[in-house]
Amino acid sequence: MSVWNPDNIRDVAESAGLTNLSHDVTENLARDVEYRVAQVLEEALKAMRQGKRTILTTQDISLALRNLDVEPLYGYESLRPLRFGEASLGPGQPLFYLEDEEVDFEKLINAPLPKVPREVSFTAHWLAVEGVQPSIPQNPTAADSRNLELVSKGPNANSTLAAMSGTGDVAVKPLVKHVLSKELQLYFEKVCSAFLDETSEDYRTSGYASLREDPGLHQLVPYFVQFIAEKVTHGLKDIFVLTQVMHMAEALVQNQSLYVDPYVASLVPSILTCLIGRQLGGAADVAEQCALRDLAASLLGLIAKKYSHSSHMLKPRLVRSCLKSFLDPSKPFGAHYGAVIGMQAVGGAEVIRVLMIPNLSEYSKLLSDGLEDSARRPAAERVLNALLAVLASLRDSHASLANGHPDVVSDELRSRLIGKVGELLAAKIAEANEVQLAYLLLES
Repeated sequence: MSVWNPDNIRDVAESAGLTNLSHDVTENLARDVEYRVAQVLEEALKAMRQGKRTILTTQDISLALRNLDVEPLYGYESLRPLRFGEASLGPGQPLFYLEDEEVDFEKLINAPLPKVPREVSFTAHWLAVEGVQPSIPQNPTAADSRNLELVSKGPNANSTLAAMSGTGDVAVKPLVKHVLSKELQLYFEKVCSAFLDETSEDYRTSGYASLREDPGLHQLVPYFVQFIAEKVTHGLKDIFVLTQVMHMAEALVQNQSLYVDPYVASLVPSILTCLIGRQLGGAADVAEQCALRDLAASLLGLIAKKYSHSSHMLKPRLVRSCLKSFLDPSKPFGAHYGAVIGMQAVGGAEVIRVLMIPNLSEYSKLLSDGLEDSARRPAAERVLNALLAVLASLRDSHASLANGHPDVVSDELRSRLIGKVGELLAAKIAEANEVQLAYLLLES
């Protein structure tokens, strides 16, 4: 016995002019209809699964009929919802039918023709290669991103600026939707609160260890970099916050499981700010400021050593920034201190010999003036000690001089040294009786 009702077969036959069908014929036709319908549904379900969907559509049915070499149905692929009407043929015999929409032929004839649709085409391009976005027309440029950053935002934003930038009344959506799980969001909040917790050192230590060793934090790297930049920008008067975000940056760089290369360019400005910034920590003493600059210098040296292979201009740019700050007499001695230790950390002895030593003669005069000023004396002494330590590292990097040189710094050698590094540094080298260092400086 067929599941399909044989009475439906008899009704269709009567509408086609066939009457007096026997019961056996209607039964056999009902079974055949049931088989054909199941075959069409099976092919349609294949099309639905191939399209990664869970809802069967009329297009799947049409595709199934085409695959079975059956004439497809027409008129059922409209986007408007189908409206069914109900008519009664008698008591308990409702009949449902599809309502036809009334069309005004005059409006239909006078209506403009629709635009010719474009042919469907597909193109492929690299959105990013190992996290680095290639410069191709399909990808947004750095100028576009900068314009979006300059657009006025918030309820009190200036509409005139938005109109001038060409983005007035335009809703800009990100090209790629970045979704973070609740676990990652909770981890980010906990780690950030741990680094900035002044009450518990154990809490800060655990957060540092977790960020330095835990794998699977790739999605959070840009958020940590942004967090560091925001805290440095808005917390220049808080020495504790600046120190902790430098420790956070150090943990990110030391994590062997993270690919930080694409974010080095965004991370370096924050570190340079803590290295050669004018005023760090507000009312913090010189020792705390120098400790922060020492941490930033060591971190900058680590970044230069680890990522110079992927960016050949990283070291020259870092050295250039430090040298520019060192040669600027308008900057405080704290910034000069950071520039000195920064150049040593990034470039080593070669940078000291080529770039710093030729400028020591003029800088010695500025440093002497700072030592005479009681207000600037503590910072100037830090710079002097840093310069002597840097020059001592230059001596340690060279082999010992051969015999034949005197054991003490003579007056002639000191006078020659004054012309090379200035009177202040020459006097300090002579007091320490650094004969080997004196000859190395004269040979540089």
